[in-house]
Amino acid sequence: MKAARAGKLKRQEDQASFVSWRFALLCGCILLALLGLMLRMAYLQVINPDRLVKEGDLRSLRVQEVPTARGMISDRAGRPLAVSVPVNAIWADPKELNARGGITQDSRWKALSDALNIPLDQLSNRINTNPKGRFVYLARQVNPEVSDYIHKLKLPGIFLRQESRRYYPAGQVTSHIIGVTNIDGQGIEGVEKSFDRWLTGQPGARTVRKDRYGRVIEDISSVDSQAAHNLVLSIDERLQALVYRELNNAVAFNKAQSGTAVLIDVNTGEVLAMANSPSYNPNNKADTLQDTMRNRAITDVFEPGSTVKPMVVMTALQHGLVKENSLLNTLPYRIQGHDIKDVARYEELSITGILQKSSNVGVSKLALAMPSSALVDTYSRFGLGKATNLGLVGESSGIYPKRQRWSDIERATFSFGYGLMVTPLQLARVYATIGSLGVYRPLSITKVDPPVAGERVFPASVVRTVVHMMESVALPGGGGVKAAIKGYRIAIKTGTAKKVGPDGKYISRYIAYTAGIAPASQPRFALVVVINDPQGGKYYGGAISAPVFGAIMGGVLRTMNVKPDALPIGDKSELVINKKEGSGGRS
Repeated sequence: MKAARAGKLKRQEDQASFVSWRFALLCGCILLALLGLMLRMAYLQVINPDRLVKEGDLRSLRVQEVPTARGMISDRAGRPLAVSVPVNAIWADPKELNARGGITQDSRWKALSDALNIPLDQLSNRINTNPKGRFVYLARQVNPEVSDYIHKLKLPGIFLRQESRRYYPAGQVTSHIIGVTNIDGQGIEGVEKSFDRWLTGQPGARTVRKDRYGRVIEDISSVDSQAAHNLVLSIDERLQALVYRELNNAVAFNKAQSGTAVLIDVNTGEVLAMANSPSYNPNNKADTLQDTMRNRAITDVFEPGSTVKPMVVMTALQHGLVKENSLLNTLPYRIQGHDIKDVARYEELSITGILQKSSNVGVSKLALAMPSSALVDTYSRFGLGKATNLGLVGESSGIYPKRQRWSDIERATFSFGYGLMVTPLQLARVYATIGSLGVYRPLSITKVDPPVAGERVFPASVVRTVVHMMESVALPGGGGVKAAIKGYRIAIKTGTAKKVGPDGKYISRYIAYTAGIAPASQPRFALVVVINDPQGGKYYGGAISAPVFGAIMGGVLRTMNVKPDALPIGDKSELVINKKEGSGGRS
């Protein structure tokens, strides 16, 4: 009995000891856990408190971009040519949207689908491409009426974001100059691209705290946006519209492939108008071909034909090869197996007559009488072979020969505009330099104030003499009589050049030019008109581009209130050819 009782007591003591030991262990664990928690709290709250704040901010803080409008582009008088209008982007937060039930057959979702013109299943697919994503565009550049309607639907996970859309008031009239922006507001053509950095402001930022439903509950901080710069162009919107209208009509009437016209203020070098036809509508360019968007005034190159002949005469006068009243034998002749002849046959022409009748024979004889480098130097002084550096992206510098030795036939054809290629803008710069009586000024697409002094590249007396000779081209008997403007004296040169085919050989397609200045007594404007590949039955510059020149320049002179300078009625211009003159010339 005693032994049994002793064993029972021992078991009770062991059990009590085990319970006591377990209790102590439990208490120890609890104490250790509490100590660990206290240490962890101390670490988080005292030693490294920023971590929790950072994690909390990541969950609740959002930085919202505060957009700034793109700068306005205006003409020289402040008329808007490109403005930004407020619109909205519609975007979704897929994660939030799906957490709140996703897209359903609720009538509000159907209303969203109709407003965006996107089928509901496509809308759902777009959102669920990345169901845990936080941002996806549903539509861009939505007009305010539609975006306000969508906002009132109060759909979960659907938000509006302010942005802007570019609008061009003049449309296709100025599209090749102004260019366009992409959907993100970045310039991709024309002035919009060339001056993109200037026109782009610095967006601001707004830091806010949001709750789990995306609602703003606190404004934390903000950074002000920096406004974009506006841009004032040299273009006169009135003259631009005039130039475009007349050019577009001429291209259609003559069934031409294209046309280009450039108008320059000869005293400042400012481009007042630059138009191409066909053109495009920059406000709706969805179906526009890339070829139509090309600014042919700066990208397309052609052989200039007879429009270079005034520079040949200037060079001959400067080198003392001829005088104003000199006469040249202009009967056809051969050079190295090639015939040099004119459209009409003339036995003898004065220097003025060479320009009036556009004599290839006359200018080629002048070119062969001077050093081969002389004409190359003159063309270069007037800007041929050099980009104008107008600032528009895509400008060509043309094709200019750089040969050490010239054959006689190369020198001859060079004198009537073959063997080199120029852009319409380069040719306009040549005539602007002629109009400023030999002062070469850089061209500008932005408004210039004060005018640039420029650099003299040719004696004023020689240029003035040739300008007077060029007046005969628009007088009766001249190749450009259709360019004549009632009440005004103009100095012009027409030209016609054959086109080069894909194989590098000349084809029976033509380019018709008329280039000149007005008023001739005190030049203010230089204008070049190029009609490419007319198919209406005629192709000479005097028949195709000269009437366009007259219509444009006449409108410009009247719009700008330029005083008429025509000779009094009854005055006669000097005879420019010998008694044995042939019948009228064309060029």
